[in-house]
Amino acid sequence: MSTLPVIVAVDGSDDSLRALDWALDAARRRAAPLRVVHVRQYATWSRPDVLAAGPPGTDDDPVTDQVRTRLEGVADRPVTEYLTLEGAPSALLPELGATAQLLVLGSRGRGGFAGLLLGSNGMAAARDAECPVVVVPRPGREVHDTWGDDPFATDPGPRVVVGLQVDSPDEATLAFAFAEAALRGARLQAVAAYAWPVQSWAAPGDLVPPLIDQDAVESETRTLAEGFLAPHRSRHPGVRAEPYVAPGDAAGHLVAASKDADLVVVGRHRRRLLAPACMMGSVTQAVLLHAASPVAVVPPGPRRSEPASD
Repeated sequence: MSTLPVIVAVDGSDDSLRALDWALDAARRRAAPLRVVHVRQYATWSRPDVLAAGPPGTDDDPVTDQVRTRLEGVADRPVTEYLTLEGAPSALLPELGATAQLLVLGSRGRGGFAGLLLGSNGMAAARDAECPVVVVPRPGREVHDTWGDDPFATDPGPRVVVGLQVDSPDEATLAFAFAEAALRGARLQAVAAYAWPVQSWAAPGDLVPPLIDQDAVESETRTLAEGFLAPHRSRHPGVRAEPYVAPGDAAGHLVAASKDADLVVVGRHRRRLLAPACMMGSVTQAVLLHAASPVAVVPPGPRRSEPASD
């Protein structure tokens, strides 16, 4: 059986070259081929007063030539394929996910506005691709450390972080995070946040104190998290995995956890009856925009009542 490639999108920008380096390492770890793809919008290459008769030829592509030169002589380089496509990157890049085990992009390319934290192509791929999408950020992003005295976050060595919603966990996200931690010889930290304080309204302007004890909520959240982690621990006994349970905003905790992490893994929302389009959710978007480490967005697996697609 052939191994699906790790695909990386390049456009010659520094962001895409950082993504190339990350994808090269990922392909090595997976013993997978590397496919380097450049999507160019040929219409923008034409003079404004001349109608383009068709796309230019793909034989001469300075972007892929640059990548070839960069990868020449790289030790242990996997089998590498170069591909130039013509069209809109925001449409073509997500389609590449159907033939990849991983799609890797930089946080921004050459287009767009300089102040954007995440380009439209990265957002489209993370939202629509059929495979996990890794977005590699620019270096130097600062995040606020909210970990306090948690020893697991400050232990030396590689660390993978995964967001865990105990009220609606996604097995595909957890499976990807455990597999990635195993490939990297990394610890896995599962961030499970719970809403607190819980407030209810008795009358306009009157807040009723919560009747549920916070310690009980935290204990229940931890128990649920441990239960969801257990089957994955048995499949990956070499991965040290622990939950980090804390009150408040899940996105804030995940962004804080991204400091010095090798990877943050988050899930993408499942399509719903009244919202059939792909959705990422506010937590995933916030992590993509602000995390200091690369972020993997994992599409949801099939529901337990649904058969897996062939």
